[in-house]
Amino acid sequence: MASWGKLTFAQKKCVSATGKLMQHTGMASKGARIGVAASGGVDSFLMLKVLTIRKAIMPFPVELMALHINAGFDSQSHHPLVDWCADHKMAAHIEMTEFGPRAHSEENRRNSPCFYCSMLRRKRLFELCRDYGLTHLAFGHNADDNVVTFFMNILHNGRAEGLSVCEPFFDGKLTVIRPTILLDKNTVTRAAKQWNLPVWSNTCPSNGSTKRNEIHDWLRQTWQNDKRIKNNVFNAITRQQVDLTSKKV
Repeated sequence: MASWGKLTFAQKKCVSATGKLMQHTGMASKGARIGVAASGGVDSFLMLKVLTIRKAIMPFPVELMALHINAGFDSQSHHPLVDWCADHKMAAHIEMTEFGPRAHSEENRRNSPCFYCSMLRRKRLFELCRDYGLTHLAFGHNADDNVVTFFMNILHNGRAEGLSVCEPFFDGKLTVIRPTILLDKNTVTRAAKQWNLPVWSNTCPSNGSTKRNEIHDWLRQTWQNDKRIKNNVFNAITRQQVDLTSKKV
């Protein structure tokens, strides 16, 4: 029997949908060295778990490495990730920063705290990928994130686009991937709870009060009385961002 045991419906959906996306987009190939951006939230922890399963299923070898940038609000919060990676024999880089406090200080006068902190963390993740010779950087964005980003871009940037699924950077030296972007948040949350993943709370003072939260609340109000509206929105944006009609070779 496989080491991950019997899977629930939600867990199977996470594993199969991620595998389908990775196969059809050619997201990873033999010898890929994937840095997994692990914030400690439910989305990134679910991605970590699913990628360990997909790694065992893949017909070719790939390497996984967890990358955690502690924003600086709680110096102890990442300990569960350290233990989880040790239990799963996964390489990890854990780094303390002051990106969060800096984003909420006088240093950042022009941007929102979330934008500034995210920019600093992403820059550092890119540097770590370079330093460790990683070929891919995986983010745990899900279908809900894709929908919210799509509407944020329409309303604030005048662009009809969501999150990229597989995007090259630095002349192709690094590829940013989002393996779990087909999964809805409810499925992610259920599967993570069933796997008993040691998710921890986001202690950022701006958590829950961002532009992204505002768009998400507006969308929930729009479809709260008609589930078909939500399904239609998700399906339309997914089809625009991800072409699953033909396999990439």
